[in-house]
Amino acid sequence: MLMNNQSKENAVVTVIDKLFGAIVALCRVISGVALVAMTLLLGYQVFGRYVLNDTPTWVDPLSLLLVILIAFLGAGIGVWENTHLSVVILRTSVPKRIRTVLVFLTDLMMAVFGGLMLWYGGLLTMFKWNTLIPMIQWPEGMRSLPLTICGGLILLFSLGHLVKLFLGRDTRVDSIE
Repeated sequence: MLMNNQSKENAVVTVIDKLFGAIVALCRVISGVALVAMTLLLGYQVFGRYVLNDTPTWVDPLSLLLVILIAFLGAGIGVWENTHLSVVILRTSVPKRIRTVLVFLTDLMMAVFGGLMLWYGGLLTMFKWNTLIPMIQWPEGMRSLPLTICGGLILLFSLGHLVKLFLGRDTRVDSIE
């Protein structure tokens, strides 16, 4: 019976790691493509301004959307990979049992925060969807959609960390570098 539970736990952790790893890889590809697109767009803007003497005004709002996308996808990735900004001096200076409680509370607060970002970001996105961004004529809700997606990623990844923590398979290491 004990072996059966361990194999179920291993299967759950494997599914979490593979699924979330695939989501992170997709977010990285999207962020990378957005970064290349933004670089090309800004290069085109400089070319238009100084060579063609006709500045394309639509580049700035589109570049801003790409920056927002890159930043929020990166924040979601940082939660899963434990590379987000955090202060760990307290967690690294307490005994393991207290550290586990602090990690649990941190993950729980991150899940709540991600859930709130998802909920209120979704409301904001829906509220602004029928208004258009000047110059590019895209829905204004596109500006808050990355916020909503990031909230969902933070919620999902924090819950994944909590599951792994409860199963005793949390491999994250705090760093004070």
